[in-house]
Amino acid sequence: MSDNKFLSRLKKIIFIAIISLGLVLLNPKGLFNPVSGFFITLSYPIEKTFSFVSFKISNWFEFLTSISQLKKKNAELIKENNQLASKVAELSQEKKENEHLREQLHLLPRDKYDLEAGFVIGQDPQQLGSWVMIDKGSLQGIREGMPVIVSDGILVGKVSEVHLSVSKVNLLTNSSTAVNAVDLETTARGIVSGEYGLGIIMDKVAQTDALSPGDTIVTSGLGGQMPKGLLIGKIQEAKTTSDKLFQTAIVVPRVRYSKLEAVFVIKNIKAEEN
Repeated sequence: MSDNKFLSRLKKIIFIAIISLGLVLLNPKGLFNPVSGFFITLSYPIEKTFSFVSFKISNWFEFLTSISQLKKKNAELIKENNQLASKVAELSQEKKENEHLREQLHLLPRDKYDLEAGFVIGQDPQQLGSWVMIDKGSLQGIREGMPVIVSDGILVGKVSEVHLSVSKVNLLTNSSTAVNAVDLETTARGIVSGEYGLGIIMDKVAQTDALSPGDTIVTSGLGGQMPKGLLIGKIQEAKTTSDKLFQTAIVVPRVRYSKLEAVFVIKNIKAEEN
C-alpha cells in the first residue's frame, strides 16, 4: 500500500472519529446515551483521581499561604512585643530616676542654693571615675567652675566644660580637680584633689595642724565660687610627706562616684545666705 493511500485512509478514520465523538457529546434526542454512559463510566476514575489531586494541591497552596501569613503575623507580634518591652523599660527607668530625684530633693539644702538638677548621661570610658557628663548646659545657666553636689550637700565635683545642653563634670577623684578644704574637727586646712581617678587626697596640711582618721572633711569656702561647708568625706589615713614639710591624708568620699545617677549644680548662693 502506497503512502498516499495510507494517509488518505488515516484522514478518513480521524474524520469519522471526530464526527462520532461530536455526535456522542451532543447526543441529539438521547440516541447515544449508552455510548455516552460508557465514556462517562470509563472516565470516572480519571476524573476522580484528577479531582483528588486538584483538591490536595489546592489544600497544599492554602497551607503554604497560611504559613506565610502566620510568619508575617508572628514577626509583627514580635516587633510589637519588643516595642512594648522597650517602652516599659523606658517608663520604669523614668520612674526610678524620678523617685531617686525626689529622694535627693528632700535632703538638699535648697534654702541655701539655687540648684539645677541633671542626670548623668555618660562617664569616663576608662572607668576611672574621673568625670561624668550631665544633661544640662549653658541653656540652663550652667557655667564652668560651678560646684556639683548630691543629697545632703555632698560635693562630688566641679563643672569643667559647658555646651548648649550637656556639661562635663570633673569629679573630686580627677587629678585636675582642686578644692580648698578644712578638717571639721580640728580646723586643719589643706587642698583636696584627685589621684588619677583612684581616690581623694588632702594635701598641703601644715605639720602643726592635727589630722586624725575618721575626721570629717568639708569645703572651706576659700578661693572662688565654692561654698563652705559642703561635705567631701572622712579621713582614712594621715601621714607626713617625705620632705617633712606637710601632712597628707587619704579621704574616703561619702558616695560612690561610679553609681551617680542624678546630681545638682550649684548655680548661685541665695542672697539671704550671703
